[in-house]
Amino acid sequence: MTSTFHGIELGKRGLSAQQTALSVTGHNLSNANTIGYTRQRAEMQATPSISVNRVQLGTGVEVTSLVRLREAYLDAQLRGEYKDLGYWEAKSDTLTRIEELLNEPTKDGLANALDEFWKGWQELAKNPDSEAARGVVRQKGVAVAETFKHISDSLDQMQDDLKNVITTKTSEVNSIASQIGSLNEQISRLVANNYQPNDLYDQRDVLIDQLSKLVNVKVTPNAKGNGMVDISAGDGILVSGKTANTLGIDFDPTTGLVDPDKITINGSKITLESGELLGHIESFGILGGGTKSTIPTMRDKINELAMTFAKAVNDVHHNGQYLINNNGKLETKPATDVDFFKGTSAKDLVVNPDIMNNLYLIAAAKEETSGSGESSTGNGKNAQDMADIKSKIGDIYRNIIGQLGIDSQEAQRMQSNTEVIVNQVENRRQSISGVSLDEEMANMIKFQQAYNAAARMVTTMDQCLDKLINGMGRVGL
Repeated sequence: MTSTFHGIELGKRGLSAQQTALSVTGHNLSNANTIGYTRQRAEMQATPSISVNRVQLGTGVEVTSLVRLREAYLDAQLRGEYKDLGYWEAKSDTLTRIEELLNEPTKDGLANALDEFWKGWQELAKNPDSEAARGVVRQKGVAVAETFKHISDSLDQMQDDLKNVITTKTSEVNSIASQIGSLNEQISRLVANNYQPNDLYDQRDVLIDQLSKLVNVKVTPNAKGNGMVDISAGDGILVSGKTANTLGIDFDPTTGLVDPDKITINGSKITLESGELLGHIESFGILGGGTKSTIPTMRDKINELAMTFAKAVNDVHHNGQYLINNNGKLETKPATDVDFFKGTSAKDLVVNPDIMNNLYLIAAAKEETSGSGESSTGNGKNAQDMADIKSKIGDIYRNIIGQLGIDSQEAQRMQSNTEVIVNQVENRRQSISGVSLDEEMANMIKFQQAYNAAARMVTTMDQCLDKLINGMGRVGL
């Protein structure tokens, strides 16, 4: 025969279990909008039975654990997509900014400045003796040079901004790693004492998600156990249990670009495969990166265009004749050919100071008799030759703009595709880990009814005990 108080113990255990389940439900409801929260569930099981008259009699229920409803596979898949999303977001952002800088096709772009320059030569070809037409050509040349300089300076500023971003993102990686190491330590202390630090697990997972967008990460259980994890970034260990290592990125002193041999963790070289940080590094420029170095590649193309343009103009200009014996402005032919443009790059390209000081040095004419070195009034053949090189320079620039557009569209397409995949995986993860208000409300009613039933069980057993204790042995009274 069981103990007289067996029924009360059954009810007490039922009350305790259902109360715990109600508390878990309330915790889920309270965190329905908490970022990174994983819904929990009270796992119940029957307590060990007792033998009564060769029958195994149940002894009630107990909560054995509070389980986080989380799928590790989806976490790994989402973090794998996050790194690609971060990478393409960084690349797309830089390419979009370069497109905005070049500002094509608009009246403020380089193409329009070049068109205006060629138009100036066409007008000069019609009126080669006109000071006004020569002044227009000179000013249009100044406008082209200033546009090249503006593009070059803007690319430099963009690169400086990215250098600050790289430094900031590196610090962010190290900060997150330090926080994960601290959480590992807290978790290990609690797990060692048989506690379940579910909320700390959630905090750590949120940080790992953030880290996975910055660099490609791999999460593995720590060899010492106790709930700790190790985090690798690239092919280096960023977090090992309670210890957070330091990611470092150094720049080549000669070129100013990121030195891939100096992307390190605690001084040991690592290789980043993806992530927002790598996207910014490649946009800024990586030593030996080739076409992956976005801004340096674009700067090289602009410099090449500027020098090709200047050389083409200067070559034609050398073939022309200057305006001599016109009101004493230019009495004799210069001893050497006069360049229209001076400079070695887009940044320092300028109209020749001699031409800025004397419009008559603009060679609009061509000699009419070979070897004579003379031309007549109204001869604008060289100006027309100058206007005719428009197509050559225009083709080079169109190729630059076309390739930029292709690269930018590709980055945007990859970013868009990755966002779709991230959203799909996140939705799948939320279907498992997210809090459903309807489901939790249904659980609350279920646990409430079970709690009421357990309470009724205690009341009933109390009445039985009252009759047993106070009613027996009083027959006839």
